[in-house]
Amino acid sequence: MPDDMFDAPASPVLQIEIRDSLAGITPADWDALDPTGNPFLRHAFLHALESAGCLGERTGWYPRILLLWSGADEAAAGAEPGAGPRELVGAVPAYVKTNSYGEFVFDWAWAEAFQRHGHAYYPKLVVAVPFTPATGPRLLVRADQPAGATRELMAGALRQFAESEEWSGIHYLFVSEDEQRLLCGPDETDGAEPPPAQGATGETGNGGDGDGDAGEGTAVDHLPRLDCQYHWRNDGYASFDDFLAQCTSKRRKTLRRERRYVSDAGLRLERRSGETLTDAEWECVHAFYNATFDRKWGNPSLTGAFFREVGRTFGRNTLIVFAYDPTDATPDEPVACSVMFHGGGTLYGRYWGCRRDYNALHFEACYYQGIEHCIEHGIERFEPGAQGEHKITRGFEPTLTRSAHWIFHDGFRDAVAGYLDQERPHVRERCNGLNELLPFKADIEPA
Repeated sequence: MPDDMFDAPASPVLQIEIRDSLAGITPADWDALDPTGNPFLRHAFLHALESAGCLGERTGWYPRILLLWSGADEAAAGAEPGAGPRELVGAVPAYVKTNSYGEFVFDWAWAEAFQRHGHAYYPKLVVAVPFTPATGPRLLVRADQPAGATRELMAGALRQFAESEEWSGIHYLFVSEDEQRLLCGPDETDGAEPPPAQGATGETGNGGDGDGDAGEGTAVDHLPRLDCQYHWRNDGYASFDDFLAQCTSKRRKTLRRERRYVSDAGLRLERRSGETLTDAEWECVHAFYNATFDRKWGNPSLTGAFFREVGRTFGRNTLIVFAYDPTDATPDEPVACSVMFHGGGTLYGRYWGCRRDYNALHFEACYYQGIEHCIEHGIERFEPGAQGEHKITRGFEPTLTRSAHWIFHDGFRDAVAGYLDQERPHVRERCNGLNELLPFKADIEPA
């Protein structure tokens, strides 16, 4: 696909480009756009998804990466002499989607409603990390650039591009709180209603009927959505026992009992940094990953080549927990494993698989080993993935996650807005109420 070019309206020295691959983008230039250190936004991770066959027709994810350049490319036709080389100052990891798999922000009902009324919901444009329900920045801006204005510029250009392609809408998934506020306006709990769509001159912007300039008025008119995950917070614990000491006696006994189930079974747990794994061990990890989908009747999206590439280029940000059973017919081969990533002060649990069932091994490999790793290495947070209220009683606090949505069709946009207006207070109430299930003593307040 040839690159699509848009003149950035805010400055003659800025140029926006849409590419269908990260190939050709220098990893250091891309990584400089995210000072948070989020591992899933690293060039190595995103490029591995592309190069290892995880995207495209098989999974319905098609990259449309927005790049913001400063300075003119002297090799380009019409470039002014002496303008200097282009520098990458902003980007948005965007993907055309032909389904809603691998997003973890569920909009199947919206798609069904579109289809029922004779409209096409797919393709749509999603701003996210494929197959990754982890919060992080989506409008990436180099630290020396004006963050607010640059993010608004890119959001406007992305909406202009999506409208020109006649896609049904744009969906920013697992955005940070400040990005949701930028895209949607003040939070509904601030006591102010989100303002109407505003153009660059303060006039009411385009409502999505195709008239007017869709590049204007995109900062405060997306629709906010909330959901709930469960995150562990490191309060400076010196050890796992120090963490347990903050729990009630009943929950402390339960957690210790679950860990004893694993130790009494004679299982050995081993934490490994990804760069220490051989290709054969990565193939083993991939087999465990596939086994989980086989058990749940799902379709695995990640390939063996992806895991090998992650080990080669991203291994230092990867934590593998292997479980071994000395009584197994092949005691030197793991019977289970979990896969985690770390960066920016957070550990992220992502994948799990096993070839035999053991009591509480899932809790040990996916939660308790991660908590111990965070304590030992001073990691501030542990996000073990989407869903799972059983995590709360093991110390993972209910935490709001956020997304922002733009629907181009006026009528459906109004319908979705009404639905979300009713959904948000229920999500907040449920998330707050779940704090009662936390295992901590009464004088320990959740974050």
